[in-house]
Amino acid sequence: MEKRKFGRTGHDSTIAIYGAFSIGKLSQENADRVIQQVIDAGVNHIDIAPSYDDAELRLGPWMPQIRDDFFLGCKTMERTAEGCRREMEESLQRLQVDKFDLYQIHAVTEMADLNAATQKGGALEAIIEAREQGLTDYIGITGHGMQSPAIFIEALSRFDFDSVLFPINYKLYARSEYREKAEELLKLCQEKDVG
Repeated sequence: MEKRKFGRTGHDSTIAIYGAFSIGKLSQENADRVIQQVIDAGVNHIDIAPSYDDAELRLGPWMPQIRDDFFLGCKTMERTAEGCRREMEESLQRLQVDKFDLYQIHAVTEMADLNAATQKGGALEAIIEAREQGLTDYIGITGHGMQSPAIFIEALSRFDFDSVLFPINYKLYARSEYREKAEELLKLCQEKDVG
């Protein structure tokens, strides 16, 4: 499968990244089949979150044997440092891993989310501490919605995030206000080597 450098992480991620949301409501048996298909397809990057129902519990039994083969990204919807620390620890336990390659502030859809997560005592503070403790190598931000490109341009002015995850599709790109900000964000990410 084709791979591309994932920004400054230097990881050559497959162009198809496995979004583990798909196994959150499956039985372990059915989830096992899906995970084996992901492995067989040669995917090497997993994106997961505690908000994906039972996805972490379904993937957890696999991680001790496959951890070295995957770039593992996880997320938090918590906005406070305390909530983020707790949720990260719970995710590490459910996934049976010692660390993440990437930990992201998830579902930042409004400027209020960004403000809450980046203020003193916000989630970003906890993620920076986690990176210093070796619990994650990289820090990212994710979100959907019409405002996400503009919000992430502002986010990159506040902190040097290693990755940005936002949607690009025909429906959104048909709207000039989204397309213009998305292209500005993509150019900024390229300049800063953000995945």
